[in-house]
Amino acid sequence: MLPTAAMHASVIPARPGPARLRFTAAVVVAAGMALGLAGCSGTSGNARVDAVDAGGDGTLRIGLMLDNTGKQSFLNSAQLAAAKLAVQEINAAGGHKGRPVELLPQKVSEDTTSLAKELVAAKADVVIGPTDSSRAPGAIDVLSRAKVAVISPANAAHGLTRYKSGGYYFRTSAADVAQAPVLVKLAKDNGARTIAVVHEDGMYGKDVSAAVAAAAKAAGLGIVADAGFAAGQAHQAAAAAKAAGPDSVILVARTGAQGAIAELNNAGVAGSKLILSDGAVNQYGSALGSKALEGARGILPGVFPSAHFQGELVAVDPGLKDMTFAAETYDAVNLAAIAAAAAQDDAGPSIAAKLIAVSGQRGTGAAEPCRNYQECADAIKAGKAADYDGESGPIGFDSNGDITTANYMVFTYAADNSARMSGSETAARAGG
Repeated sequence: MLPTAAMHASVIPARPGPARLRFTAAVVVAAGMALGLAGCSGTSGNARVDAVDAGGDGTLRIGLMLDNTGKQSFLNSAQLAAAKLAVQEINAAGGHKGRPVELLPQKVSEDTTSLAKELVAAKADVVIGPTDSSRAPGAIDVLSRAKVAVISPANAAHGLTRYKSGGYYFRTSAADVAQAPVLVKLAKDNGARTIAVVHEDGMYGKDVSAAVAAAAKAAGLGIVADAGFAAGQAHQAAAAAKAAGPDSVILVARTGAQGAIAELNNAGVAGSKLILSDGAVNQYGSALGSKALEGARGILPGVFPSAHFQGELVAVDPGLKDMTFAAETYDAVNLAAIAAAAAQDDAGPSIAAKLIAVSGQRGTGAAEPCRNYQECADAIKAGKAADYDGESGPIGFDSNGDITTANYMVFTYAADNSARMSGSETAARAGG
């Protein structure tokens, strides 16, 4: 299975707390098992668009699926703090139909199938999670059969776009392939007319490199080489990229990124000629040769957390050291509650049927954006349509439950191979 890197920038909290949050890799294993793309859910129909009768019991119960262990266990704290913050704000605004929204007790386990069954038994109406794309199918199958809506704040595997969930699955994180036009734009902004792609073997490398090729063609750039490599064996791919004489080289890699950068350097491809995919961005420092990445640029998904949002999270958890996926989790919880408010029902089918609408109907002029639960609930009470634009940016779920606007932070490397945020980019597409 190929790991996904999803790192967020170092940020400075708005109030006393950790002096500086870590720039860290959150490894999320993608579905190297091909995700069982056909799916095995027993759910028929499409909950995203089907008509539904109210079936809730009046209490909105939100389950949080924390599936990070070992080195990735730090990811749980950010998601838990964000979920608690959102529920606190929702309840301060009156909760759901005058009753407090419940955040179900959290248990950490990689066994998302068992976690899903426990959340169903606890009468969850919607579940936020899981983090790991490879563990999503087990959760989706159980929850969709139970007619429980699922919103992952972190799944990025492209294969999940078409996974058969009966319309119950959504995600507030962008699919890996959404970054392709941004990578191409960075190359074009450098003045490139031709590019070479060096990609790590596996689903991530294959999917993103194919998307880069399509984006390059649309942008009028020529692809002079597309070379794959196994982790630790990038010598030939680097040589092929150098021989092709491109203006820029886009590296699409995760676990093999450092070795590939070293091999590209050995081949004479270094610095500003390099563009790094989200999986390849890291604080390399002395792990690479001096100035190996000076001027190189790369991207990470998401937006830079606002000082206000950072402060609120630290108030919930004063020991918080990382905010990876916090914005996406916060938005997922809010969207679930806003969908329930729009449906005037807390049952999973009702929530799933309203999520596309409350996430934003782009281009219709049907609603003014609302930035939090209180604003959206007030709009609904006034008979208006809610269009939630949250901490992670505009959402706009499409018919597959994917977001239609993906935000990225751009990082530029200094001579010491350290990355600093230098800008931002947005990749938008039509929903479908």
